[in-house]
Amino acid sequence: MTTYAALVLSGGAGRRMGGVDKPARPVGGRPMLHRVLAAVADAAPRIVVGPAGPLPEGVRVTREQPPGGGPVAATAAGLALLDPGTTTVALLAADLPLLTPTAVADLRRALQASGGGFAPGDPASGRHRPADGAVRLAADVACYVDGDGRRQQLCGVWRAAALRAAVDRLAAERGGTLDGAPVRGLLAGTVVREVSWSGSGPPPWFDCDTDEDVRRAEEWTR
Repeated sequence: MTTYAALVLSGGAGRRMGGVDKPARPVGGRPMLHRVLAAVADAAPRIVVGPAGPLPEGVRVTREQPPGGGPVAATAAGLALLDPGTTTVALLAADLPLLTPTAVADLRRALQASGGGFAPGDPASGRHRPADGAVRLAADVACYVDGDGRRQQLCGVWRAAALRAAVDRLAAERGGTLDGAPVRGLLAGTVVREVSWSGSGPPPWFDCDTDEDVRRAEEWTR
């Protein structure tokens, strides 16, 4: 597979945990943020966007503008640090303590292998024509879906150009600002490859928003 970068968004307010630094909260003896970074240890670069304490060597840190501006503003800040030649980006929340390297690799393979969907028209860049004559559109992003079919928008791997275009589109729609932009807006108009978790173990997209979520994650890591 091609090399990839990783953006880990750690700017959530943790309101349902009483305002604690949620990514720093330990699960299985390690902060959730560190567990996510370990799942993308083979990414280069690894960028944390938001508050962060001590981090593994080589991990870069930046902040969204304005601070607390939300995940789309954080995504834009992380993208600004990437080399223009970056082709693939994992976009991840910092509160996914059950994420594993295998789960990330599955998303990368899905993005690389999948055409994402079908549409009429002529072949173009990123498209090929299958036997039935339809045009298969290259997927822009591969993300996990849960058992109810909900897309886990911050547990995905993107084509970098598509993610940049999605951020630019949202900024244009909102008069130039990304402050408070909903993360689901990034997927509007994109070709999404939905990936169901078929591996062993707990769902890698499980995020911890409450104390009960942390307790459940602790049980899974035992």
